[in-house]
Amino acid sequence: MYGTMMIATLKGSIEDVRQVSKEWENAGTPPGYVGEDVLVADDGRTVVVAVRFESKAQYQALADDPAQDEWWSTKMQPLLEDDVRWIDGEWDLGAR
Repeated sequence: MYGTMMIATLKGSIEDVRQVSKEWENAGTPPGYVGEDVLVADDGRTVVVAVRFESKAQYQALADDPAQDEWWSTKMQPLLEDDVRWIDGEWDLGAR
């Protein structure tokens, strides 16, 4: 399983981020999408989002999709400060 981890600071509320994420999912998830988990830190402003795909190729197809870039730029990015950090890699689910 492959995916990404986003670490960011909220400009507004986590409810806004949840709503935009739900709209994205309702519009139709891309092939290989497994799911996401969201952690809101105790400070109430730091958010960590883990997104999982069945394969790196499926994740990369979404990352390279101009429609996804437009969605990010117009819907999600405005809800976050400019300090967004991404970490891509393999999920080691065997370590549980």
